[in-house]
Amino acid sequence: MSLSNKHNRHHRVLVINPNSTESMTDSLVDLIVSSSNKSTFRYFTNPTSPPSINNAADGELSTQNCIQALSDSDYLGYEGFLVACYSDHPLVAWLKSQPAIEQKKKPVTGIFEASIWKSLNVISKQAKFGIVSTGKVWEDLLSKAVVKYSKEELGKESALKDVFAGVETTGLNATDLHDAPAEEVKQKMKEATKRLARKGDVRAVCLGCAGMAGMDVMVREALIEELGREEGEAVHIVDGVKAGVEWLEQKLSM
Repeated sequence: MSLSNKHNRHHRVLVINPNSTESMTDSLVDLIVSSSNKSTFRYFTNPTSPPSINNAADGELSTQNCIQALSDSDYLGYEGFLVACYSDHPLVAWLKSQPAIEQKKKPVTGIFEASIWKSLNVISKQAKFGIVSTGKVWEDLLSKAVVKYSKEELGKESALKDVFAGVETTGLNATDLHDAPAEEVKQKMKEATKRLARKGDVRAVCLGCAGMAGMDVMVREALIEELGREEGEAVHIVDGVKAGVEWLEQKLSM
């Protein structure tokens, strides 16, 4: 198990990267530091998990590996938890179900859930949000996850039907985002963003992978190229990591 303490502030929050790629965890640190002024964050990376979560089976495997590793740690001493995998990751539900977390009402979220919460807070009633993600398998998985979120958080499966524009994917996995040639990554990110923008009335684009941290610049470029400067600059780019920090700190401040 790998736990690293990066900076010190007020509330104690554990950020969990359920895959085994330390560099992906490291890439979150500056983003989290710039997003928070209230918390102490500690970072967990599980070396026995897959290097990236590329499908539902990887999610299940990484959950079991994380449970085993976390059970040997002092994770229950934290006040909040952020699961840094853009999916309906089973670890979120497992953490919420732990008696010491549930009884003390400690906040838990994944970056996927936080990005939807943030999107719904920044778009108008007539506008839509959508997701740019990695491999094609996520088009179906994340679309189903949005329906599940809608049912569990909003009380109705169809609550987001009119505001969810769907998922467009790059064909790259999470590790490719940093290992593939930079021009290829940029091209595929921009192509996926433009396809999403063409669906109409999209006013929030969610970065659908923790590995996309810091890639909002190329998404913005694509939006401006597709929609024109004024409209392209008006679209909100939602980073689930930033949204997760914001959501947690709101809950911890109550």
